[in-house]
Amino acid sequence: MSGSLPPASSQRPSRVRYWMLFLVFVGTVINYVDRANLSVAAPMLKQEFGLGPVELGFIFSAYAWTYVIANIPGGWVIDRFGTRAIYGVAILSWSVLTFMQGFTSRFATLFGMRLGVGIAEAPTFPVNNRVVSIWFAQRERGVATSVYLVGQYIGMAALTPVLFWIAHTWGWREIFYATGLLGIVWAGVWFVGYRDPDKCSWVNAAELEHIRSGGALVEVKSAETATARKFPWRKLLALFRNRQIIAICVGKFASLSSLYFFLTWFPTYLITERHMTVLKAGGMTSVPFVAASIGVVCGGLLSDWLLRRGVAVGTARKTPIVTGLLLVPTMSLTVLTDANWLVIAIMSFAFFAQGVASASWSLVADIAPKGMVGITGGAVNFAGNLSGIITPIAIGFIVKATGSFGWALGLISIFAIAGVLCYLLLLGEVKRIELDDDGDGSKEGQSAAVTGKARAA
Repeated sequence: MSGSLPPASSQRPSRVRYWMLFLVFVGTVINYVDRANLSVAAPMLKQEFGLGPVELGFIFSAYAWTYVIANIPGGWVIDRFGTRAIYGVAILSWSVLTFMQGFTSRFATLFGMRLGVGIAEAPTFPVNNRVVSIWFAQRERGVATSVYLVGQYIGMAALTPVLFWIAHTWGWREIFYATGLLGIVWAGVWFVGYRDPDKCSWVNAAELEHIRSGGALVEVKSAETATARKFPWRKLLALFRNRQIIAICVGKFASLSSLYFFLTWFPTYLITERHMTVLKAGGMTSVPFVAASIGVVCGGLLSDWLLRRGVAVGTARKTPIVTGLLLVPTMSLTVLTDANWLVIAIMSFAFFAQGVASASWSLVADIAPKGMVGITGGAVNFAGNLSGIITPIAIGFIVKATGSFGWALGLISIFAIAGVLCYLLLLGEVKRIELDDDGDGSKEGQSAAVTGKARAA
């Protein structure tokens, strides 16, 4: 490479990393649309299938059952076989299963297909975390992470009204046909367009030097070879004993609990509790997702701005997360008003706060052991997405028992406060984890501060 290209110092860095970020952004959009399309179909589907709140809660949570189980092996498979092939197959698989959901006519069949979607979607966030870790310098990771996280929200903000219109015009089955076809097409784009930096012919030496000198794990594959030959059970257990991982896992659970309310129950809440029509609910559902998208960007910008100001990485990462989680409980204020415009405003503010708190993925990129980027992301995603099982089912039981969503919103608020306590009291200093070869313990890792010096969070 050095023989055919001028020295890095004389080149303008290429910007290939932003194309790779765009690819994972769109993948995340499709991932979340295929999770949340059921929430749009639910008000019509429950009538056709004769489902009550508890049964609907189980359907909402079905994909999360297999999703959380598959996250850790999914992360290991990515470390073992690489990002491009595994994620391409994953996108294609969940999209085909999404398309097939339009043909279901029984509860059990739909439940089974949602379980399959959960398995196929498991590699998404380990892939996202890995791509940011190997393509972006540390000081760029907050914004880069925010970009793909926006995909969780912006897709629903833009497409939810379209999905409600499809349901109103043709029926709920066509929702699954449309979203499934979208993913099948994108799987082909991913296969053609993605490469790791050490295998990418489009990136120049200057960009490689920029991301390498900034702490990106450019040659991560060579570091992973020994780790990935067999599943590293001992190292995985050591990860789950690490206080940084425990704190982030609990905090991620807390943050995702509010996200799962909006992804699953929110349209039903607007139609049944707030008595909106299907079309009006479609328009109103998109507003909180727009607010959350803005929150994600604000959280990433704030984190990276603090880093550039010389603030310790732990403080820079925790500030938006803790601030966001502290504001999520404002959603409980909706029980005090009957004005739908005020309900949407309050919910939008709470979801904005959840978006700000989603900056925790930057922490994962900062602390993941070398050679275990995928599996660390999978471990955190496993713990966080347990809320995808617990929250929808718990809300279903609460709504059935009380006849309203008031106590359900209170439960989400309690989870958020628990997350704040973990970040403040348990996380401690933020530094890259270094595990012993036998996985029995952890070495003292370098601080993840930009300067490379150990600084208290």
